[in-house]
Amino acid sequence: MTAPAATRTQGTALVLAGILLVAVNLRTAITSLGALLDEVRTGLQLSGAMASAVTTMPTIAFAAFGALTPVLVRRFAPSRVLFVAMVALAAGEAIRVVTGSTVVFVVTSALALAGIAVANVLLPLLVKQHFPDRAGLVTGAYTVALTAGATVAAASAVPIADAFGSWRAGLGAWTVLAAVAVLPWLPIVRRSRPGRAAALPAPASRIQPGRTRVGWAMALYFGTQSLSGYATMGWLAQLFRDSGYSPQTAGLLLAGVTAVGVPVALAMPTLATRLPSLRPLVLTLSAAMIASYVGLAVAPHGGALFWVVLLAIGQGAFPLALVAIGLRARTAEGTVALSAFTQSTGYLIAALGPLLVGALYEATAGWTVPIALLIAAAVVQTAAGLAVARPRYVEDATP
Repeated sequence: MTAPAATRTQGTALVLAGILLVAVNLRTAITSLGALLDEVRTGLQLSGAMASAVTTMPTIAFAAFGALTPVLVRRFAPSRVLFVAMVALAAGEAIRVVTGSTVVFVVTSALALAGIAVANVLLPLLVKQHFPDRAGLVTGAYTVALTAGATVAAASAVPIADAFGSWRAGLGAWTVLAAVAVLPWLPIVRRSRPGRAAALPAPASRIQPGRTRVGWAMALYFGTQSLSGYATMGWLAQLFRDSGYSPQTAGLLLAGVTAVGVPVALAMPTLATRLPSLRPLVLTLSAAMIASYVGLAVAPHGGALFWVVLLAIGQGAFPLALVAIGLRARTAEGTVALSAFTQSTGYLIAALGPLLVGALYEATAGWTVPIALLIAAAVVQTAAGLAVARPRYVEDATP
């Protein structure tokens, strides 16, 4: 292998390592806080309203800061923007665990979430730029890394806090992981040229996904599948507890959705890039999700394991949506514009999931109506997914 080829190979490996490390960190700040929310509320004397605000911040931050990312990458190289985003994440996580101020805790949590939001949008762009021939495989790998990070943080935050006698340790442990994720991007940023030369071309502003059918189809598909995903994370364990399972078993069943979803997340993007059409995947995933919801409504206890497996398959719509962003854009500028619109709009839709399911559950004292809402969302997801499946590009689309 020649020296230039070896250098390119090393550079590609470094980018891949950087992408995977970033992905591992994309939910740890959120799920670790969720696991320790009661302890944080007591430690900082958070009011109920403030605690609610903290739990709704992620989706709002993903929408707001994600929408700003195209502006940043028109001025700076994507690798530089991602580097700063990860520094913001590490700094936010570090400061919030040492402060005794509620205001500082909320502000630094927002700083960490801003870093996550920008990284959410940039990863599909970086995959398309650096791995155009392996986009499905790399997207699957970083989706698995994201899922693994979220799961491990949720499962270990409380044991870490108990071991060190403080909720601050349970949150602070993930600061180290965020700092490690900064390291691969240091040499990458040093090699990139500063300024506009390394950024996206100025005409990126001409691409407006919000004025196209493909942009709205992507946003609805991403948003409705995320709505179901966040509602599941928030309420599935309670559903199983209400059906007669112990709290421990209900928690294990919820974890089973993530565990079964790992191989699905790894395989889905590769299938999406190899199959001639996305329609079979869209229909299969939606059918599995709807069947799971029907089963949870009529036999939540007797068929629990089967419904968990079906739900995990259905949630393969998340990695499918991520890889579809790259498939529906021809260029780097199109990818980042579509990614920003899809995720910022989609996360606003997703924010409604846990709130509506919770409100309907309390209002009806049962799960029939909340599950009907999720089935309706899945129907909208299916229609949007079939629109996404049409082979077209956001650069070519007309309002």
